[in-house]
Amino acid sequence: MAMRHSVVMDHKRCRGCTSCIKCCPTEAIRVRGRKATILPDRCIDCGNCIRVCPHKAIKSVGDSMDILKEYEYCVALPEPALYGQFHHLDNVDVVLNALLKIGFDKVYEVAKAAEMLSDYERQSIKQGPPAVTPRISSSCPTVLRLIRMRFPKLMDHVADTILPMELAAILARREAAEETGLPPERIGVFAIVPCSSKVTAARVSEGLSQPVLDGAFAIRDIYLRLLGPMRELEEVEPMASAGIMGLGWASCGGESTARLGERCVAVDGIENVIQMLEEIEDGRLPEADFLELSACTQGCVGGCFTVENPYGAKMRMKGLMKGQPVSRNRFTLEGAERDIVRRDKQLQYLPTFVLDHDREMAISKQRRIQELESHLPGLHCGSCGAPSCHAFAEDVVLGRASVDDCIFKVRERMRTMAGKEEADDYLPPPFRRCQTDTSRR
Repeated sequence: MAMRHSVVMDHKRCRGCTSCIKCCPTEAIRVRGRKATILPDRCIDCGNCIRVCPHKAIKSVGDSMDILKEYEYCVALPEPALYGQFHHLDNVDVVLNALLKIGFDKVYEVAKAAEMLSDYERQSIKQGPPAVTPRISSSCPTVLRLIRMRFPKLMDHVADTILPMELAAILARREAAEETGLPPERIGVFAIVPCSSKVTAARVSEGLSQPVLDGAFAIRDIYLRLLGPMRELEEVEPMASAGIMGLGWASCGGESTARLGERCVAVDGIENVIQMLEEIEDGRLPEADFLELSACTQGCVGGCFTVENPYGAKMRMKGLMKGQPVSRNRFTLEGAERDIVRRDKQLQYLPTFVLDHDREMAISKQRRIQELESHLPGLHCGSCGAPSCHAFAEDVVLGRASVDDCIFKVRERMRTMAGKEEADDYLPPPFRRCQTDTSRR
């Protein structure tokens, strides 16, 4: 199934300022013709470009609430990061009750599924250490796609469990089918997510051959719809089904804490994640048993779909945890049912940086890229519309750009035409143009 990214470009707003190309961890953005474009095969939906765009030309879109009309019974799966968006909230039940007022028939907390996954991991640890360490969390879709693309040697390190929202979707659909007697296909199950990567994961799962969600809504969209119903609630029915461990998954470090392991490392922010993965690949982090890697600052509370400052949201989550039980859920499934939490497909390498499927042609193109790059200024200024001189050389060889897109090369060519230096000395032979005859001047 083709990848449907939730990070999209609004070309009407784009001014071609090149602010976005530098922040992309996979060099997935180019600026051509004064407009930015996203290379879909390289995008990991991290949302970094959304944060830095000064013109709000890059945005992330979730599903429309109109999709609820397509189903007879609708289930909401709120991620715990949703609760941290509300000021002066002292009871999760207020949010859960309000969800029933805006079009949902049932609520199943993702935090509940997170506690089950945590218990499953604790049981697995007791059975013996994993074959490969350190183990890398599988809870962030952006990190999973980054590993598949840039660090394929580390795919064996990734935990084989599915996302909490996917486990919640499977269990919620089962419960709804039993309660209503409706066939599963008439039951709509929708996650309320903090980031663009989880919208994409709801459409095309990283670990399941078939998606188990019918859609995903952005927290910021649901937040606005909840404000009125939350104020108007006359009675608040107890609905909360998760404790401290489940709610803790909203912030970086929560999953590690729920594992009850001592040799865990929690890293947030895509740049820090990349640095950590590079160290693991180089074998420089042998003492850690588990790595919790979150692409967003402070974890899910810092996702691009959230409303509040991530640090403030994390503080509110700590307040909501006070007085709560440590955990309300255990993983009790036995036999073949235990596999419900595991991926049914292996992570596969994403060959997005392959120059050509023919090895001989790929080697030839690589040599041309290296040759051209050696004659570029090496400033990585972005004026050519590519994030680095290497990326620009690659674009030229692959036909996505012209040598003259480099402003420094244009300047040198103009100096050459003025007779101030020998023509085309700055380019390797394959990229030289016919010299302009200046002998008549």
